[in-house]
Amino acid sequence: MSASRLFHLQKLAKSALTNRRAISAAFTLPSRLLQAESGSLAPVLRSSRCFSTETAQDKTTGYHSIIRDSEKAVGTSDKHEFQAETRMLLDIVARSLYSDKEVFIRELISNASDALEKFRYTIHTAGEGEKNFAEADRSLEIHIGTNKQDRVLTIQDTGIGMTKEELIANLGTIARSGSKHFMEQIKEKGVSADNAQNIIGQFGVGFYSAFMVADRVEVFTRSSKVGSPGYKWSSDGSGNFEIQEAENVQIGTKIAIHLKADCREFADEDRIREVIRKYSNFVGSPIFLNGKQANQIQPIWLMDPKDVTQDQHNEFYRFVGNTFDTPRFTLHYKTDVPLSIRALLYFPEGKPGLFEMSRDADVGVALYTRKVLIQSKTENLLPKWLRFVKGVVDSEDIPLNLSRELLQNSALIRKLRTVLTNRVLRFLHDRSVKDPENYDKFYKDYGLFLKEGIVTSQETQEKEEIAKLLRFETSKEEGKKVSLPEYCNSQLEGQKDIYYLAAPNRTLAESSPYYESLKKKGFEVLFCYEAYDELVLMQLGQFLGKNLVSVEKEMRRSDKSDESSDQPIEGSLLKTQIDELLPWIKQKLTGMVTSVKTTTKLDAHPCVVTVEEMAAARHFIKTQSHNMSEEHRYALLQPQLEINPKHPIIKKLHKLTTTDPELAELLARQLFSNAMVGAGLVEDPRMLLTSMNDLLEKVLDKH
Repeated sequence: MSASRLFHLQKLAKSALTNRRAISAAFTLPSRLLQAESGSLAPVLRSSRCFSTETAQDKTTGYHSIIRDSEKAVGTSDKHEFQAETRMLLDIVARSLYSDKEVFIRELISNASDALEKFRYTIHTAGEGEKNFAEADRSLEIHIGTNKQDRVLTIQDTGIGMTKEELIANLGTIARSGSKHFMEQIKEKGVSADNAQNIIGQFGVGFYSAFMVADRVEVFTRSSKVGSPGYKWSSDGSGNFEIQEAENVQIGTKIAIHLKADCREFADEDRIREVIRKYSNFVGSPIFLNGKQANQIQPIWLMDPKDVTQDQHNEFYRFVGNTFDTPRFTLHYKTDVPLSIRALLYFPEGKPGLFEMSRDADVGVALYTRKVLIQSKTENLLPKWLRFVKGVVDSEDIPLNLSRELLQNSALIRKLRTVLTNRVLRFLHDRSVKDPENYDKFYKDYGLFLKEGIVTSQETQEKEEIAKLLRFETSKEEGKKVSLPEYCNSQLEGQKDIYYLAAPNRTLAESSPYYESLKKKGFEVLFCYEAYDELVLMQLGQFLGKNLVSVEKEMRRSDKSDESSDQPIEGSLLKTQIDELLPWIKQKLTGMVTSVKTTTKLDAHPCVVTVEEMAAARHFIKTQSHNMSEEHRYALLQPQLEINPKHPIIKKLHKLTTTDPELAELLARQLFSNAMVGAGLVEDPRMLLTSMNDLLEKVLDKH
C-alpha cells in the first residue's frame, strides 16, 4: 500500500472515531465530557452551548486562514551571535526547563496573544497618531498551521510586529522582553495602564522554548508602523542567528518551526488541537488551527457574576472538574487588592470519594494568568484540606516566565494562597449563616476536611476561622448541633473555658464520670462522637480567647474541696480511713498508677482515671502501643486514680482490706481496669475478662 493511500485511510479512521464518540455522547448525559488527558484540563466538551461560544463558522463562512507562505528573503543577511546568557538559556531550555515539550505551543501562543494585546492598546491610546499605523482596523487573530509531510508547525499573529532593532533586542538577548519594556515606557509616561495589564511580556524566555522541538526556527515579522519593511529572523539555536529583509511579509509575526524527526507529533492537527484546549482554550483572541477556530470556550470567570447563568456554571463545573454532578455552592468573585484575582470556585454536590479523602489527591483548582493556563492542578494554590474545591483562578500578577514551573515555591503563590483561603473561609461562613440547611448538609459530607485544616494549618488565625465552621452536638439539647461562636454566646456567667467530651454516642457521654461535676454546675459541654474530634479541639487550643478543655483535664484539676480536711464529709469514709486506704490501693496497683487521691467531683461512680493529655493518650493507645509491654505503657501514660469516698463500693473496699485482703485486691484491680476502659485507654477490653472472672469466682465462693 502506498504511503499516500495509508495516510488517507488513517485520516478516515480518525474521522470515524470522532463521529462515533460524538454519537455515543449524544445518547448519554447531555453534559458529557470526554477526557483527553488524565489529570489535566483537557476534556473535550461536546455540548458547549452554555459558554456563549463563537466558532469560525459564526464569524465567517467555513475555512479562514491568513497563512500564505509567500514570504521571500531578499538582499544580504546580517549574522549575529546570541548574548552569552541567551546561549546558556537555550541549552537549559532544550534540555531540562520544561517537563513537557508541548508547552512550547503555550509559550508561542502567549507571545502571539501579547502582540495582539499590545497592538490593541497602542491603537486605543494613539488618538491622532493612529494614522502612523498600517491596517489599524485589521482583525486581531492567531493562526496555526500544520504540515505533517514537511514537519513544519507555523504560528502567526496579526499583532504589533517588530522592527529590525526589536528583533535583535527581543530574540537575541535574554531578559529583554519587548512587552516588559513596553510596560516600563507606559509607567514612565504616566499613562493609565489598565488596558495594558493584559500584556504578559513573553518576547524573551518563552520564545526559546521552540528549540526544544526544532532543528531550525524562522521568524517573519513586519512592524505595524507605516512604511516598515518585513524581516526574516532564523536560527538553529546553536549560538547564532541571521536577519535579512523579506518581501510579502504580513503585518504581525509569523514563526515557522522546522521540527526534529522525533518531534513530528507537533505537526499533527489533532495533537495541536489537544494542546490548545489544554493550555490556551481561554485566550481572548480567536485561535484558528488549519482554518478552523480551535478555542471555543469563553472564560466565564472573567464575566460579571450576575451575567453567568446556573446552566453555564453547571457546564463549566463539569468541564473543569471532569465530573457529572452539579456544584453545591459557587464562589465567583474578583478583587484587585492585595492581588489581582478573578476566581470561580465550586464546591461539589456529591459526597467525596475515597481518592478525594486521601491527602495524596490533587487540589482541583487550575491557575491561569490572563486566560493562559499555568498549571491545571496547582499544588500550593489552596491548602490540601481544600482539595475538594474545583475551579479556576486567574491572576494578572502571576508572570509567564522562566519560573512558571517553580511557582509552588514562590512568595507570590503563598500570598495568593492566603488570600484565596481566607476568601473561601469567609464564603463558607456566609453560607452557614444565610443558608444553614444546605450548609449542614455540606458539613456532614465535608466536615472532615475542615477538621483536617485545623490539624494541619500553621496559622493560628486561619485555625480560628476554620473553627467557626465546625458543628457539635452539646449536652444542652439532643440532635441539635451548634457552632463554637453559638456555644460561647450561651455560656453561663463565670464559665471561662469551653469544655468538650469524647464519647462514641450521647448515652455514654451523658453517663461519663468525667461529666458529672460539670453537669451539676450546669455547664454546657461539647460532645465529640468522632474519634478525631478531640484531637482537632486539642490542636485548636483556644477560641475567641477561651481555652478548650477536655472534661478529663477538668477532672484532673485540683479542687479545694478535694484537699485534706479534718471535717468529715457526710456519707463518706472518715479521714483516718481514707489515709489507710489510699496507700494500700497504691501499693496493690504498683507499676500501674502514679498516684491515688480522693475527689469530690464524683457521685454515681466509684472512681476515675486521669492522665495529663487524655486525647493524645487515647490516640497513642490506638495507633502506637500494639507491641508495647503493659509496664511500659503505664510508665508512659502515668495514670492517676481518683476515688469517690462516698461510694458504697469504695467503703466496702476499705472494709475488705482487713476482713478479706485477697478479695479486696481483686476488687481494687477491677475498679482500676473499669476506670481505664471508661477512659478509653484500653486497647482491647476483652483482656479484662480473666480478672473479672477471678473476682466473680471469689465473690461466689463466699455464698
